[in-house]
Amino acid sequence: MKIRCAWCEKDDLYRKYHDEEWGVPVYEDQKIFEFLTLETFQAGLSWYTVLAKRENFKNAFDQFDYHKIAQYSEGKMEELKQNEGIIRNGLKIKAAVTNAIAFLEVQKEFGTFSKYIWGFVDGKPIDNNPKNLKEVQATTGISDALSKDLKKRGFKFVGSTVVYAHMQATGMINDHIQDCWTRQ
Repeated sequence: MKIRCAWCEKDDLYRKYHDEEWGVPVYEDQKIFEFLTLETFQAGLSWYTVLAKRENFKNAFDQFDYHKIAQYSEGKMEELKQNEGIIRNGLKIKAAVTNAIAFLEVQKEFGTFSKYIWGFVDGKPIDNNPKNLKEVQATTGISDALSKDLKKRGFKFVGSTVVYAHMQATGMINDHIQDCWTRQ
């Protein structure tokens, strides 16, 4: 039997996400934007709620094409508020558009968003090597600094906890417990 981080044992959807994606380094801007968008919608909710709606989000948000999302009109945002397949929070929908615009600005400045965000961890994952879930933090000094910088650049719904979850999801931080099979 595979030993996993206990948080993912709810069902197959969670186990698949844990086994195949969570903590795997992501360097591709499109995928980073997808995770950033999903994490912002997760703010104040469970990750499972967002994960269960992920395909609906992909379809509703043009496969997370930030170029298209940056151009969304008020009408498109209103249409998204009526979409029962996603989280219909108007502020978060507006934030997705605002964040797409800010994402493009960061790309202009750094060449890629990946280069910008990975710069906060010197380009390589930080392995916290926790013994158990109690040792996994919700924020760190790095997530605080990244959150502050993202906000300064105009991003919304990017508090330190959301940013830390994003860093875990995209492999900037490895918080798989020591006994987890994915550490191998």
